[in-house]
Amino acid sequence: MPESNFVDYVKIVCRSGKGGRGSMHLRHVKYNPNGGPDGGDGGKGGSIILRGNHNYWTLLHLKYERHIFAEHGGNGGKDKCHGTDGKDIYIDVPPGTVVYNAETGKFVCDVAYDGQEVLLLKGGRGGLGNFQFRTATNQAPRYAQPGEPMQEMTVILELKLLADVGLVGFPNAGKSTLVSALSNAKPKIANYPFTTMEPSLGIVGYRDGKSFVMADIPGIIEGASEGRGLGLRFLRHIERNSLLLFMVPGDTDDIKREYEILLNELCQFNPEMLDKHRVLAVTKCDLLDEELIEMLRETLPQDLPVVFISAVSGLGLEELKDVLWRELNAESNKLQTAMAEDTLVHRDKDMTRFAEEQEDERQRIGGLWLGMGETDDIENIEDVDELDDFEYEEEE
Repeated sequence: MPESNFVDYVKIVCRSGKGGRGSMHLRHVKYNPNGGPDGGDGGKGGSIILRGNHNYWTLLHLKYERHIFAEHGGNGGKDKCHGTDGKDIYIDVPPGTVVYNAETGKFVCDVAYDGQEVLLLKGGRGGLGNFQFRTATNQAPRYAQPGEPMQEMTVILELKLLADVGLVGFPNAGKSTLVSALSNAKPKIANYPFTTMEPSLGIVGYRDGKSFVMADIPGIIEGASEGRGLGLRFLRHIERNSLLLFMVPGDTDDIKREYEILLNELCQFNPEMLDKHRVLAVTKCDLLDEELIEMLRETLPQDLPVVFISAVSGLGLEELKDVLWRELNAESNKLQTAMAEDTLVHRDKDMTRFAEEQEDERQRIGGLWLGMGETDDIENIEDVDELDDFEYEEEE
């Protein structure tokens, strides 16, 4: 299988820097034999910071970043010299990236918009030198603080696409054809199931120079919420969409039944998806006459906007854009409201399917799993000083 440039899942070992130790030094110079303590403080360790960057749309640039380590803080010196601070490491990720603890599956943080900075791992504080401990009754302290230890975490970064409209449908429902007809996106189109193997975005132009973003999600089958087909990997991309466009072919035996199956899969994956506005598009209607379309319209849910379209002939596409624009700009369904911190809810990662995801990623990427090798022995990468048995010696 050819290697894909769309990477929405990586695993990285992150480690912040430890704080430098404070200096225990007594000043002894000519004409001032009792100069007193002058040990400087240790420097702060570098932190690991996530930063939203709209110039990225996948996690491809982090594909081979197996380990990201920040610098350690420098040790304090004599003459009250402060140790150097470790350099912070910024990890640029596309907006919509969610971080989980790879060992527990717990939700860690979310980078939702461009320019947002989230502190992932804080660097250790530097220890105080003995100069800081001088008092009237203890004028020559012979001790100093060690720096705070580093923090380490193995994290999973998952990308959830930010789009206004997300397409939901079974394989070969005409999703890719619709995106190619409404935008300049060129997704793969063929007459066999699972033609779309990765999500794609298209910008749909509207009247007066307005536009909205449409996301083509790989086809969902019944049982996708349980790991069948490709749905489990890409269902999370629908969570970020402001509006869901369900697509069912017009030649289907029971259009309402297929719509209910798709809705049930979304409910099983995340019940909060049912709160999103929905539009139903009956595709491939160039095969139907007007009388049959009217008969089908009566059998469909009346409380749901329904549009009969044909991406090939252009039937109903303008009406579809009008309906989508109206629903997108409804006061109860704006993307800004959906992205607000008080309304966006994150669930912990289901670790029971973690082994399946690992194997799935190995096969999709071609044998090299994102961010993880056969053996990860961190202790062999860099020697780490143990602070527990640290002993301070007076400097000459």
